[in-house]
Amino acid sequence: MIDLPEKIKFAVNDISKLPGVGKKSALRQVMSILKWNSSSIENFSKSISNLRGIQYCKQCNLFCDDELCTVCANPLREDKVLCVVESITDLMAIENSGNFHGKFFVLGGVLNPLAGIGPEEIFVDKLLHMIKEKEVKELILAINPSVEGDATCSFIKGQVGENVRVERIGFGIPIGGSLEYLDPLTISKALENKRSF
Repeated sequence: MIDLPEKIKFAVNDISKLPGVGKKSALRQVMSILKWNSSSIENFSKSISNLRGIQYCKQCNLFCDDELCTVCANPLREDKVLCVVESITDLMAIENSGNFHGKFFVLGGVLNPLAGIGPEEIFVDKLLHMIKEKEVKELILAINPSVEGDATCSFIKGQVGENVRVERIGFGIPIGGSLEYLDPLTISKALENKRSF
């Protein structure tokens, strides 16, 4: 086996820390980067280095350049409707759908007592403060359906007052999905979320 220079080994090791990237994929990426000119490599290095200074919105925990993200700073967004998500990527998926016009809140995880994740390890207190401060009337829990997700939704619902309508997004059969290929949990969730048409 060829013994590569240490600089390449270090780069492969660091790139392989990314989710879904193994050593072989990381090596291919490094080999591709080595074909770039010096200024392109320098710009790439700077863009990665600049990530250290990323800020989080003081209201919803989304990435931002200032104190507030573009969603929280937008006066056209509905203040009284709040969509709670587990992660920033979940927020991005809902926002990209173009169907939600309220505000968001990123919990930063779900409750998982077996892993030592309680309400203090995620942003539950900050969420409850925001609900009270903004006088939120409708809370949409867009948290993934799992044992931990269900427990998190139940906990949050138990913490908000009766003046707030709490809903959970529907789960079930995807568009174009075939019943014969779906797992029993997906089918049971679809049956729970049935509606008349």
